[in-house]
Amino acid sequence: MERFAGKVAVVTGGSVGIGRATAVAFAREGAAVVVASRRTDESEMTVKMLKEHGGEGFFVKTDVTQADQIETMIEKTMATFGRLDFAFNNAGVEQQPSPLPEQSEELFDWINNINYKGTWLCMKYQIPQMLKSGGGAIVNMSSIAGEIGFPGVPIYTASKHAVLGLTKAVALEYAQSNIRVNAVSPGAIHTDMYERFEPEVREQLINLHPLGRPGKPEEVAQTVLFLCSEGAGFITGHSLMIDGGYVAQ
Repeated sequence: MERFAGKVAVVTGGSVGIGRATAVAFAREGAAVVVASRRTDESEMTVKMLKEHGGEGFFVKTDVTQADQIETMIEKTMATFGRLDFAFNNAGVEQQPSPLPEQSEELFDWINNINYKGTWLCMKYQIPQMLKSGGGAIVNMSSIAGEIGFPGVPIYTASKHAVLGLTKAVALEYAQSNIRVNAVSPGAIHTDMYERFEPEVREQLINLHPLGRPGKPEEVAQTVLFLCSEGAGFITGHSLMIDGGYVAQ
């Protein structure tokens, strides 16, 4: 039985990697999916893939740092499907390790505008529509860097800590309104973002994960779907780590 038949999900950063895997997973479970991303060709491929799995959906070119673009994306969602049940706020960027004094103010603004402000803006426009639909579930993308400190990437680390604080605060604010808000905090996941790190950095990351491998995008996707499901109905304000045992050490 399709868990999410008749439901509608928005996935930001849905063009590749974890976002694409989650969009396709939602479609397999019966949900209509709106793919929001800056990358047109890759996002259209995601839409093609979810339709191949029997789903329906469309792509809206969206920069999550721009409020008007997020508002337009949500308006198109409502105009097409008439409701919004789930949101996976996944759009984000990484930081290449470097000494703090060498990191620029422009880098600080770029990372925080996407990772932190973008998540805040998405919820700002998603929540009013979820209220109209009678409730919903939001999952925000954090990281194990939102749980612990990582030398060399303080801006990224702080942005993901901020996402967790935002998640907890909004979860409490809407706990009585049938909107659950949680986060996922992955370790190293085999995506294009992971591939952008130097080979020696990737090897170091793998060695730090007790399971001895990077995670798969599909493993994160299934966790997101669980947090949106009735099986997670008593979970809100929580960060679920998908880290191969990294933080358990």
